[in-house]
Amino acid sequence: MKALKKTIYILSILFFANLAKGQDNSLTLSSALEQALENNYGLIISRADVQVAEINNNWGTAGRYPTIGFDISDNNNYELNNSLYTNRLSTGIGLDWLLFDGFRVKVTKAKLDNLKDLTAGQLAVQLESTIEDIILVYYSVLLQKEQLKVLETVMQLSDDRYQYELKKKSLGGSVTYNVLQAKNVYLTDKANFLNQEMQVRNTTRNLNFLMGVDPAVSWEFTEAFEADTSEFILADLISKMKADNQSLKNQYTGLLLRENETSLQKSSFYPSVSLGAGLDYGHTWAYSGGAQTFNNETILPYGNVRLSFDIYSAGVRKRGVEIARINEEVAKVEIDQMEHALTNELFNLFDFHEVRLELLNVANENLEAAELNLSISEDKYRSGVINSFNYRDVQLIYLSASYQRLQSIYNLIGSKAGLTRITGGFLGYASE
Repeated sequence: MKALKKTIYILSILFFANLAKGQDNSLTLSSALEQALENNYGLIISRADVQVAEINNNWGTAGRYPTIGFDISDNNNYELNNSLYTNRLSTGIGLDWLLFDGFRVKVTKAKLDNLKDLTAGQLAVQLESTIEDIILVYYSVLLQKEQLKVLETVMQLSDDRYQYELKKKSLGGSVTYNVLQAKNVYLTDKANFLNQEMQVRNTTRNLNFLMGVDPAVSWEFTEAFEADTSEFILADLISKMKADNQSLKNQYTGLLLRENETSLQKSSFYPSVSLGAGLDYGHTWAYSGGAQTFNNETILPYGNVRLSFDIYSAGVRKRGVEIARINEEVAKVEIDQMEHALTNELFNLFDFHEVRLELLNVANENLEAAELNLSISEDKYRSGVINSFNYRDVQLIYLSASYQRLQSIYNLIGSKAGLTRITGGFLGYASE
């Protein structure tokens, strides 16, 4: 867990985390990641899989060491014709040891090593996915809260307009139609505001689920909703992806497992040598008419060496090796396929990031113009230069521009998270 916590610390820097501690219910991105890495259900299961693989990865499982067994039995017989009762007590302890089996033990241990590495790699992929999900959902909550603020502003403007129309009507300067229209607009904006509050709560519950936290827990989110506008160099990203992408590393581990399987199939062409040793003890009593007629005791130590060799198996072993080699080639193709697919994904993410940087600049300028237009239009509406319909159109333009800017920020955060994940950035600092 020390490596994971170090990863969290680096992530808090990468994603502009505010490390200052707030109230008890404050939630920074760093603390959200920490809770998720401790409590996320998928990570708990993946860590258990790693523990199982580590337990299995030993020479005993591979078959290097001998096995020792003990057995005891007591058999009783009664012959009706002769009235003869017989009791036989047998016990023994034995050792069986496979001394050589075509290097199967060594290959099996290598396979267990690779299985452990693959399971750890799958945990790393799950870890990266969880980190990205937490980042996206955390900032999704901030997005919903920022949209709530915009809707609150629009609702307040609609309420001001409604109150303004009521006052004008009381003074004889407006009619019922204008008042009702203003009221309808206000109630529509209030409904949108209430629905957005529900959306904030729903998104927060989604975050709580990822963190393994009770859904009723509420938070004070302390991060600023802003995007890092730094640019990336495509060549550097490609290099990092090929070196550090965890899914690609897992494919290479999968290739090693296919090679292990080929070696296991080849081991069937070798003879096997095994050792058996032990001690058997037997004691037999016989009684007839209440008198003992027989009493015998035996002690038999033994030691055996066995050599076995499969001379002909109808081509089964040869076909097994051929199939294993084909699977090796398939694994190599799968590596090329994944590298190609990841490269395509990287190019797409890079393009998205570059475009989203420009779109954020456009959205900022659009919002500035919409805010200025809204301020001017409010004065014009109160002075009677424009009507209520024109004023409402300006409000909707402001709402759309605000939403567009907020979505642009969120999209930029998402593209950066995607680029960090695909290049192994979430885990690259853990070993430092």
